[in-house]
Amino acid sequence: MLQKISLRSRIFVTMILLVVMASVLIAGVTLYQYREQSKDYHRGRLERKEQQIQQSIAYTFQETTYPVTEENLQYIFKDEIYRIADVQNVNFNIYNLEGELIRSSRPQLTVDSLSMCLEAEVLNRLKESVDKRFVEDNMAAGDKYLASYTYILDPKFKPVGILNLPYFEDNSFNDMELREFLMRLGGVYLVMLLMAILLAYIVSTYITRSLQTISDKMGKTDFTKRNEKIFVEKPSQEIGKLIDAYNAMIDELEQSAAKLARSEREQAWREMAKQVAHEIKNPLTPMRLSVQSFERSFNPDDPEIDRKIREFSKTLIQQIDTMSSIASAFSNFAEMPAQQNETLDVVKIVKLALDIFNENYIHFIADEETIIAKLDRTQLIRVVTNLVKNAIQAVPEISDPRILVTVSSEGKFVKISVADNGVGISDDVKDKVFEPKFTTKSSGMGLGLGMVKNIVETYKGSITFTSQQGKGTVFTVLFPKEV
Repeated sequence: MLQKISLRSRIFVTMILLVVMASVLIAGVTLYQYREQSKDYHRGRLERKEQQIQQSIAYTFQETTYPVTEENLQYIFKDEIYRIADVQNVNFNIYNLEGELIRSSRPQLTVDSLSMCLEAEVLNRLKESVDKRFVEDNMAAGDKYLASYTYILDPKFKPVGILNLPYFEDNSFNDMELREFLMRLGGVYLVMLLMAILLAYIVSTYITRSLQTISDKMGKTDFTKRNEKIFVEKPSQEIGKLIDAYNAMIDELEQSAAKLARSEREQAWREMAKQVAHEIKNPLTPMRLSVQSFERSFNPDDPEIDRKIREFSKTLIQQIDTMSSIASAFSNFAEMPAQQNETLDVVKIVKLALDIFNENYIHFIADEETIIAKLDRTQLIRVVTNLVKNAIQAVPEISDPRILVTVSSEGKFVKISVADNGVGISDDVKDKVFEPKFTTKSSGMGLGLGMVKNIVETYKGSITFTSQQGKGTVFTVLFPKEV
């Protein structure tokens, strides 16, 4: 499916996807960074509160009259714990070294809201920590909170208890700021996306413009005509190499086409020379035999000598006429005089061309009384007479022969059709009909249709035919009215 998408569309979609992916990644990193910063902020704030409480505890130890021991912690902080909690604006708990709760700043203690004894895992993690401090994540009433555990040290830095500081994270303000920030960021991303779409369109169009030019030129490349080279102003290095390669190919193609055309012309004339030689040899053989026979049987005293001389002369004249027609046909095909275009009434000229034929089965129909076109009178007559001659030769054995010549106007073209109900053309020779040396008749050189095709194509017209064996053939010629 992706292979069917144009290069321009691929570049456009790729650039948009890159912008979208970059936006999603940036948004994800932003959220992650915010969460990490929030977490670091709360842990830092917890640590600061913990240090402040430790300082207050150390001050309390200096002011108390009780010896600072594990057993006296409950007396030392009986009332002092509430004062410290009030000053620091945070609740905390004091456990002994075995993990039993001694004092809490909360006014009422319940088993559900506060553990009366620390878990063994907490005590072990606290003992194993390097800085004698342990922080864990807990849940209470569906809310997350941090709980830190540190040793309470006496003036001689000996552990006498454990300080537990629960810290509930309040992210409502930060979450509101995050939502506002994401809304602003979303607006920026929307503007970026619109700009990216515009930029992607411009870039993809710029990149593929030269390629489209090359593609169009390649699509119009025709071996039979002169092809234009590609010239693009300030192309990129890669496009420039591609253009140079194409232009070099065009030069090579023109050289190859010229060589091929010259070779084809030479081959065509060689074939034509062979055909002419063959056609000339055909009448020479009976002429030679006739002369030899006349030489052997010639007797001046023969009473029928005059008749024999007349028959001999008639035979030679017939063969000479055959050779003359061969020479004329070859001359007409080879010379193809230059076009003498003039404004003609095609209907009138076609009628004139048909006047030389005496066959009463030739019929003429014109859709309009007058159809004007710029053509060569002589060449138009050649086209019509050759097509009609071929039609006449296609109906010699038909009981009810019929040839219909029609002239009509089709937009900017003149249409001439010659239809017969003759023997038709077999499928295996249809592609050879317009070859100069091809003929299906026992005599002739097959130059007529080749010459017609040459004339029609010189006028940038077209000649086509349809045929069914046993039913007939229709030749159709289209001439442009304006050359």
